[in-house]
Amino acid sequence: MPDPKGAALADPRLAERGHPPAGANLLFLREEEIRAAQDLLFFAYRDFTNAADVILDELTLGRAHHRALHFIGRNPGIAVGDLLALLRITKQSLARVLTTLVDDGYVAQVQGRADRRQRLLTLTLTGQALERRLFERQRERLVAAYREAGAGAVEGFRRVMRGIMDAEARAYLDRAEAATHDKRARRA
Repeated sequence: MPDPKGAALADPRLAERGHPPAGANLLFLREEEIRAAQDLLFFAYRDFTNAADVILDELTLGRAHHRALHFIGRNPGIAVGDLLALLRITKQSLARVLTTLVDDGYVAQVQGRADRRQRLLTLTLTGQALERRLFERQRERLVAAYREAGAGAVEGFRRVMRGIMDAEARAYLDRAEAATHDKRARRA
């Protein structure tokens, strides 16, 4: 149980032996530590997205276009409804984004075979090249950060980010990871 300032109370049996509980300083973070984490997330998001914003601005595209390109690229043949659920934006917003991406030749859409009302999305070759260019810019930042933080920090970062996400986002990532493992197993 935390004290009023947020510090963890030690297990008296461990404290008697001179051992604080493992991770006690992490279990109950003070408000200032949480606010500092918010600062980190805000600044990291700003700088991470800015790496791609420069390219997007040249093409008069925005972050919503980038997110759509990313998820369509990661999920070729994704249904519009599924993309809508991933992005959590309004149908109207997604329609604007997709209209631009289709008209500019980055995304192709076809009718579903089982359900002809369904629209399935894939990146065109031009869309793949753009998505790759955006990925490379952001990859530079991630690789540099991972190298600086060290191998142990990569897993910790992954756990913290997953902890921030809701169950639906974690389930999406679990499915994507399982699909990647399946592909690797088939190649082996």
